[in-house]
Amino acid sequence: MHPGANTLDTAAIVKMTRTLAIIPITLVLALLRTRREGKQGGAQVDIKKIFPWFVLLFLVASIITTLLPIPAGLVSFLKSASKFFIVMAMVAIGLNTDIVKLVKTGGKPIFMGFCCWVAIACVSLLVQHLLGIW
Repeated sequence: MHPGANTLDTAAIVKMTRTLAIIPITLVLALLRTRREGKQGGAQVDIKKIFPWFVLLFLVASIITTLLPIPAGLVSFLKSASKFFIVMAMVAIGLNTDIVKLVKTGGKPIFMGFCCWVAIACVSLLVQHLLGIW
């Protein structure tokens, strides 16, 4: 067996675990936010208003693609559409970015992003080393 195949299997498992972790994490964060806002405002906060509905749509899409055979032509179209929408989302974020505010808020957000990037890279390299991949 080619060593890359083992790496690919491990990467697929890690990716699926991270992807599926979105569901319980968002549920817990939504509940914590609801409780916190309920205590501050005194009024009951409706979880339907703060719950990220894309999570349920993601779950439905995952179930459909797992259980039903999808034609190759449709898969190809959906992949192309997915890339297009990701690019459009990135463009929208970029066009909505206020450079003046970014410079004024200064290095804190940029430094935080850099620290997160370094931490993720270090953890990734450590896990690869522990698994004997790198």
